[in-house]
Amino acid sequence: MTREYRFYIYILASKSRVIYTGMTNNLVSRVHQHKSGECDGFTKRYRVNRLMYYESYQYVNSCIDREKRIKKWTRSKRMALIESENPTWEDLAEDWYS
Repeated sequence: MTREYRFYIYILASKSRVIYTGMTNNLVSRVHQHKSGECDGFTKRYRVNRLMYYESYQYVNSCIDREKRIKKWTRSKRMALIESENPTWEDLAEDWYS
């Protein structure tokens, strides 16, 4: 029996709407790492820890290709993607860890 994997691209934002796009195979764990400050670098420095948007993929290559495309987009295009699914910019993971 083979295990089915899921891969995710995700977009995080700070309260001031600094945006970060990433990829993971465990969305719940990765978002928790961002929220708890375990991820050194950009997201920790700018407090980018609110989940705004995500997509799920069965194949890692599809996920990587999508992440690369989104990262090449302008900021306004990434903001439009977020607002198409999450117009009020609510943290989609706000109650995941209570």
